[in-house]
Amino acid sequence: MTTLIRLLLAALFFLCLAPMPYGYYAFVRFAAMVGFGWLAYNAKQEGQVMLPWVYLCLALLFQPFIKIALGRTIWNVVDVVLGVWLVAAALWAKNK
Repeated sequence: MTTLIRLLLAALFFLCLAPMPYGYYAFVRFAAMVGFGWLAYNAKQEGQVMLPWVYLCLALLFQPFIKIALGRTIWNVVDVVLGVWLVAAALWAKNK
């Protein structure tokens, strides 16, 4: 299940690079908050120490209630870095 969540979030982040309506970005913020929250919970249940905090910080970064204005260019970099990281984590978990 975590692999699917990682891949879905990565796909959402990569689609953010295309010109989309504002509603899509609001959906991505909400989906990322929920997805990263779920990943944090699962990582904590697996006994990991640092990864739940990383996911929790990412959930707070993407939360839709208080908008964090980083600018389009920085958000694009964040989307690409997180998308690549999530795909790599999904592949690593599958091969593990």
